[in-house]
Amino acid sequence: MRRLLVLTACLVGLPACGGPPAAPAATTPSYMDYTGRTDLLAGGVRMIPIRTPKGEFRVWTKRVGNSPRMKMLLLHGGPAATHEYFEAFDSYFPAAGIEYYYYDQLGSAYSDQPNDPELWDLPRFVEEVEQVRQALELDRDDFYLLGHSWGGILAMEYALKYQQHLKGLVISNMMASIPAYNDYARKVLMPAMDQSALAEVQRLEATGMTEEPRYMELLVPLHYEQHILRMPAEEWPDPVNRAFQHLNRSIYVQMQGPSELGASGDLVNWDRTSDLGKIAVPTLVIGARHDTMDPAYMEMMAGKLPKGRYLFCPNGSHMAMYDDQQVYVDGVLRFVRDVDAGRF
Repeated sequence: MRRLLVLTACLVGLPACGGPPAAPAATTPSYMDYTGRTDLLAGGVRMIPIRTPKGEFRVWTKRVGNSPRMKMLLLHGGPAATHEYFEAFDSYFPAAGIEYYYYDQLGSAYSDQPNDPELWDLPRFVEEVEQVRQALELDRDDFYLLGHSWGGILAMEYALKYQQHLKGLVISNMMASIPAYNDYARKVLMPAMDQSALAEVQRLEATGMTEEPRYMELLVPLHYEQHILRMPAEEWPDPVNRAFQHLNRSIYVQMQGPSELGASGDLVNWDRTSDLGKIAVPTLVIGARHDTMDPAYMEMMAGKLPKGRYLFCPNGSHMAMYDDQQVYVDGVLRFVRDVDAGRF
């Protein structure tokens, strides 16, 4: 859930994790045939009207592929990043026969961006997701929901209210407690950092100078390249860079807070740990060794879920779909296929 967002197991039939991938599963001839689809003209893009207490707005979605039983809606991080960093899935999901939906939440990138702080409220976002689900005609026979980072918070909240519509849930790189996340950052992440650089970062935060260039100059090598995406920043993939560039800072700061080393915004007291047992649908929880989120806590979450499975990315960070991609994607695809086949 960082500014730059602020933005795993193996497939059935594949070799052990870490080995070379097997040939992709063949897709049905109709996978890319959009004949008769209402979004044919726009290549899968739909602007979906959303009712809110502040009026009606539109959010952007894009469908890829056709599948009768495996349809996945992607909830991006931030809050108020964009769908763009999920484009890595284009290399894998079509070959697996999964129909998937990119979606920019209200206030993000291609969707409407009203300037009203009262709209940036977790229950309202949950209702937005439900309206998107209805418009896309997804339901328990086919509907998988994947939420990453802030999107993981939104996915958990959605499941707690509307799980009757879900076939499967993926909680990616997001703890079920912001207080626990902040505690992990203070006790584990910060002590491992260069202490002189950390002290300067904290001075900039204390004096309200987080928008100064020096703040990010320090944080990129200190934090982002270690815990967000473990590659030199100049090598980060284009979808990641576009998502970072399009982040809506006003929403992000209100909900997450200005600091990149913990949450201090409206979400600061959010905690659903004690409610995880109420989520009865098959659920995959994804953690990573170098993540900003505690991987041991993520494993604990999976244990609290009645139908939970834990996927550990040993080389990954917060964006493990990039820096531990094969493990991450293989684990997601195996989960979807196991649920679809009734093996979960």
